[in-house]
Amino acid sequence: MITLDGRALNRALLARQLLLTRSGMSAFEALEWLVGLQAQEPQEPYVGLWSRLADFDPIELSDLVEERTAVRTLLMRRTLHVVTARDALALRTVHQPMLEARMWTTLRRNLPGVDRAELAALGRPLFEGEPRMLTDAAREIADRWPGVAARDLGDALSCLVPLVQVPPRGLWGQKGAALNITVDRWLGDSLVPSTPDAVDGLVLRYLAAFGPAASADIRAWSGLSGLRESVTRLRPRLRVFRDDRKRELLDVLDGELPDPETPAPVRFLPAFDNAVLGFDDRSRIIDKEHRGLSVEGARFVLVDGRVSATWTVAGGELRVVPLRPLTKRERDEVAEEADGLLALHGADRLDLSS
Repeated sequence: MITLDGRALNRALLARQLLLTRSGMSAFEALEWLVGLQAQEPQEPYVGLWSRLADFDPIELSDLVEERTAVRTLLMRRTLHVVTARDALALRTVHQPMLEARMWTTLRRNLPGVDRAELAALGRPLFEGEPRMLTDAAREIADRWPGVAARDLGDALSCLVPLVQVPPRGLWGQKGAALNITVDRWLGDSLVPSTPDAVDGLVLRYLAAFGPAASADIRAWSGLSGLRESVTRLRPRLRVFRDDRKRELLDVLDGELPDPETPAPVRFLPAFDNAVLGFDDRSRIIDKEHRGLSVEGARFVLVDGRVSATWTVAGGELRVVPLRPLTKRERDEVAEEADGLLALHGADRLDLSS
């Protein structure tokens, strides 16, 4: 069995995440290929697509959201993602048990006496009219559970009831309250029931865009449990590798495996990018000592394919802080790539701290 070292896995990840060479895909095609982009921070997906697509215009994604062809909704790992409308309809039921389980694990102590089915039944009609803030809607039924904070009821409803956040939140350069409405009301279509084929399809899409990867990586990205049955069904359609730790890595048959010596260009990643978060073992792209930054919302700079700096933009200045010493050539490459990011954000100064 072939063993793939960390550099080989890194270059495979970059290629499949559209970070080795910018792709000619449309924003819609990229959302489908990547199975969405994490979107807790409404503006971050725009940087994610800018780093991946040739000649990306932020208005392209903004239009998708405004036209309801893409939506912001809870999916993988109980986190907000911007996904295509058809993925929102197809994947919500696949993730629904996980969303409810993770919500209950987090909030059960704050929801004494609350029956989840009853809360969902009372809460759903509140989001079938005009878009609402979670807490505002929850206040209307809070009397049913005296002593339970409306904030916690609203948080629970975000998982119990399939919702989307509506524009202007999520539009490029705009701000808006987190107003929610049911998925089916917003999209004018019903959710697709979950089936084993739907789970298998999700696993194959993950491997195509993130693989080769271990079963633990699939679980870490999706948040789903019980994937053993899916992997068993799919195994005849997969190829298998090993990594340096002797873990079994699964992959689609036609997944790209570039030459490990392929040069990797500098890329700026947004906060919570799945290229970093989408694994249990993230060593192919980030060193162990920096892993904590990935869950704190740091924005990363990839140099030679690996997390090597963080970046922020404020007051017209893009500030890059290296996590390791950068050579003069690397600093020049960072500065060259930063020109496009400065233009994207309407900034005009680069601070490449030493």
